[in-house]
Amino acid sequence: MKTINPKIAVIGLGYVGLPLAVEFGKKYITIGFDINSDRISELEMGNDRTLEVTSENLLLSELLSFTNDTEILSQFNVFIVTVPTPIDKNNRPDLSPLLKASETVGKALKKGDVVIYESTVYPGATEEDCVPVLEKISGLTFNKDFFCGYSPERINPGDKVHTVTKIRKVTSGSNAETADYVDSLYASIITAGTFKASSIKVAEAAKVIENSQRDINIAFVNELSVIFSLLGIDTHEVLEAAGTKWNFLPFKPGLVGGHCIGVDPYYLTQKAQEVGYNPEIILAGRRLNDRMSAYVASRIIKEMIKKKHRIADSKVLVLGITFKENCPDIRNSKVFDLVKEFVEFGCEVDVFDPWADEQEVKKAYSLNLLSRINGDTYDAIVLAVAHKEFEDIDIAALRNGSNAVIYDIKGVLPKELIDCRL
Repeated sequence: MKTINPKIAVIGLGYVGLPLAVEFGKKYITIGFDINSDRISELEMGNDRTLEVTSENLLLSELLSFTNDTEILSQFNVFIVTVPTPIDKNNRPDLSPLLKASETVGKALKKGDVVIYESTVYPGATEEDCVPVLEKISGLTFNKDFFCGYSPERINPGDKVHTVTKIRKVTSGSNAETADYVDSLYASIITAGTFKASSIKVAEAAKVIENSQRDINIAFVNELSVIFSLLGIDTHEVLEAAGTKWNFLPFKPGLVGGHCIGVDPYYLTQKAQEVGYNPEIILAGRRLNDRMSAYVASRIIKEMIKKKHRIADSKVLVLGITFKENCPDIRNSKVFDLVKEFVEFGCEVDVFDPWADEQEVKKAYSLNLLSRINGDTYDAIVLAVAHKEFEDIDIAALRNGSNAVIYDIKGVLPKELIDCRL
């Protein structure tokens, strides 16, 4: 390997790639590459629409630059791929962004270069799916002319405490020398330290089970919520009581969306099915979590009927549309499914979210957001996302009479204010 002095190209500048590029750019010559020219223009002006990186940090480093020009990439010798790995409409892994990124890297690849993947995949994807693309496009031989690593991303969008350098990083390489190189490269910027896995497949598997484990645990408490609702017991009170035991895990019920927890398990189950095993617990958890939007809508409609509301043309306000609080990320947000359920019941639905980009929501889901709370009153009000701005809203004043239903999905509103919560 000749990459003693790394010149780093980060491929994909979303929630994962941009913070990583900024950190590497503090120590090494680094370029951030993205196919979206508008994204590049914004970043060059110091504007990050994801709100993960401040303008000061974007403009501070003389070693960091941005481009959408593939020709420039050949000047670099370490390529870090951080593109999305979504699922299709049938919940099957969609590797097309990853394979296209591999083609882009393959055109710039030279002898001695290292390609590191961070995108979440099933075990084997790096060496079985990506490497053949790199070899085909570059004409080079894997583990002879170029080398690969895998270091799974652990970005938590919107989290200003557990940032990229403060989360321990798993690393791996296609041979022992590459593994050492990749580990030392990340160790130079990750203050929380690194963990060198024994192989790329182990590192891939470690990533995909992290979010699968969370998905299953949330599915468990979601099921408890359904059961306790039928029993007339407050789920949050039960969890608070159970949480007094030192080893009780503090999971809460909720809508499971986002780019990781609601997606990653399907990468593992797909691979399991390919080798002849049908995973039961993982898929059961996925099915239950995917049904929660419909369950919440149904429960709210029932509460409205009990209060003598006419459901057709009733007015519903949904507070929050992003997949989590204090974050503009709308990817795979299950609140959209909730809104769709209300619309199918014949309700008129308003959605307010001060964090979401109105144009992005319109383009992705054909949904018009309220630009502000405009003084209207509603037959039902749903707190779907616990944005800090909602703490200052007088939700009681939004009720269309005393019979209006207030439902708290996140369990953060005063109990005396709400009719029910998940």
